[in-house]
Amino acid sequence: MKAMAALLTVVATSGLSGPAMAAQDPAPGDAPLLAQATQPGAVLASAASPDGRTVLQITTDNDGHMLYAVKRAGKAVVEPSRLGFNLTDQYALYRKMRFEGAETKSADSRWEQPWGERRFVTDRHNELLVRFRRDEPGQRRIAVRFRLFDDGVGFRYEFPDQASLKTVNIADELTEFVLPPEGNAWWIPGGEWNRYEQLYQKTPIAAVPTVHTPVTMQLAGGPYVSIHEAALVDYSGYWLKGYGGGRFRTTLAPSSEGPRVTRTAPFNTPWRTIRIADTLPQLVESDLELNLNEPNKLGDVSWFKPAKYVGIWWGMISGKWSWAEGPTHGATTARTRDYIDFAARHGFRGVLVEGWNKGWNGDWFGTGEEFSFTEAVPDFDLRGLAAYAKSKGVHLIGHHETGGNIAVYERQLDAAFAQNAALGIDVTKTGYVADLGGIIAPGDRPGEVRMEYHDGQRQVRHHLDVVKTAAKYKVAVNPHEPVKDTGLRRTYPNWVAREGARGMEYNSWEPFGNPPNHEANLVYTRMLSGPMDFTPGVLSLVGSNGNPLASTLAKQLGLYVTIYSPIQMAADFIENLEAHPRELEFISKVPADWSESHLIAGAIGEYAMFARKDRNSQDWYAGGVNDATARTLNLDFGFLDPGKTYCATIYKDAPDSTYLTEARHKIAYDSRTVRKGDRLDLFLASGGGAAMRLAPGKGC
Repeated sequence: MKAMAALLTVVATSGLSGPAMAAQDPAPGDAPLLAQATQPGAVLASAASPDGRTVLQITTDNDGHMLYAVKRAGKAVVEPSRLGFNLTDQYALYRKMRFEGAETKSADSRWEQPWGERRFVTDRHNELLVRFRRDEPGQRRIAVRFRLFDDGVGFRYEFPDQASLKTVNIADELTEFVLPPEGNAWWIPGGEWNRYEQLYQKTPIAAVPTVHTPVTMQLAGGPYVSIHEAALVDYSGYWLKGYGGGRFRTTLAPSSEGPRVTRTAPFNTPWRTIRIADTLPQLVESDLELNLNEPNKLGDVSWFKPAKYVGIWWGMISGKWSWAEGPTHGATTARTRDYIDFAARHGFRGVLVEGWNKGWNGDWFGTGEEFSFTEAVPDFDLRGLAAYAKSKGVHLIGHHETGGNIAVYERQLDAAFAQNAALGIDVTKTGYVADLGGIIAPGDRPGEVRMEYHDGQRQVRHHLDVVKTAAKYKVAVNPHEPVKDTGLRRTYPNWVAREGARGMEYNSWEPFGNPPNHEANLVYTRMLSGPMDFTPGVLSLVGSNGNPLASTLAKQLGLYVTIYSPIQMAADFIENLEAHPRELEFISKVPADWSESHLIAGAIGEYAMFARKDRNSQDWYAGGVNDATARTLNLDFGFLDPGKTYCATIYKDAPDSTYLTEARHKIAYDSRTVRKGDRLDLFLASGGGAAMRLAPGKGC
């Protein structure tokens, strides 16, 4: 346990104390942590990360507010910030709080992911549990559990079983994050009609408004910081509300019920998380949120196979086909057979079909009254196609679009997943297309409905109910218009991906719908929360009405390595994919499951280059994306295994390529022999990217 040595201090005050634990030397730059509780601002308890560089301190002020503060290498990351709640039916748990004591412990373990960016995850942390009470009116208790890792801090509230506070009706959570105001932030607005599907903005930290998490910041002269949450279960997701000057506070997504959260004690809230990193690779490769989730509750999930898929989808997105029945209906039996044949020829495991079921005719957006999740439309032979796919070694991917109507969906949930399992449909994409606040939930009386938020407590419960029901039938789930990812894939590994950001479809609807820096923003923001079903692989580089994508051909390949998901789509029409045989070969071979993943070059909103090692072979892959500024990277192959020779098959932008002209279709092919420590000048065009496969052997 020598490696775990770190500051863990509990201070006895006013006759109240925590378990005895010897205080170790303070971290450099910190004063001795001994004080009296009668002195406002006195440190009541403290802890540090295993490496001793991140230090947490617990204090109170003159009004009895619970306060926490975080320093990194002696410099403030979070200034003293308040903790607490407003309740709808009792006095707030905010002021007049008295410190009762604390407990400490440490952990150092490693666990294995059934699939993921990396096979093994290290969980090494020190923990501090602090207990508070409010004496009037009626004695009510609350605890806050902190875990300090070398790459950040997580904390949650714990409501114990107590007669004076059995039903907890939370009006809002008042957790603060007071950061030094100098520095920059990358964010999307929270509480807006289009949910998480927004373009990222960069502003000074002091100018950040109400935003979704993860929100990423770089403190002036200091570390990178990302604020988010972990293990969001039976609780409302929060938006981070900026008040200027670096002061932020959580505000929970609303509920139709009045209280934003209602729970029965004992219960724990989700973890509030703060990634802290000196470098961008440390920020991106952190497993903080995963480590704060509970271990796998499903047991053996080897029935889920990370894989790539094609689908009847881009035709509807681009306006060529329709979801609704009629002369342009996309989901026909004949077309699906063509897609199954294509998947079998080129090694794709899945074929997604949208518009296969009843309910798409008419206005389904935000209503969803007519959807059936078991009945196919007349021109789609569901059972025959499932059998045909099986004969070809291919699986249909299910699709359950709700139009935001979970009242209709929940009535059919069990039957829908039972049918999928019986037909060999072991992955299902769900959808909740409705404006913010437009989720239609069942009320308490027959025929009554309630309107809820996509990230409110009711919808958080719904998503987990779907995942659990699907797991019962050994089906994996990929929700679109979801609640944000908070690492629950560790606990429920059939929750394999989700959308939760602007994906490829925005490139179809308007010229350059996602600007060239969009993916280079996602890497350092949205992707910190977990896998995204971005749906890359539009090799034609055009959407509806010929709208051009802000992408080169090489960038479409680079997305498969850059934007992680254990299910990866080749989104274009199959005839467009087959028109690019060399690119299609790369897509067919690039894995969807990795043993290692490393960010090897990048800058937020500018570019990102990853190296990932295949979990099922000794191959490495590298790939990246660029913004609108052309650049040349001096790429270091230091990530390769020592003592091996690799043949690098390289797909890169041509010297005159740019997303703004027809030259975006130009791609340069190269191959060369490389070894660990070699370097390569790699050109990234404006709006461009690159990809490569590195296969060990005798070289090229």
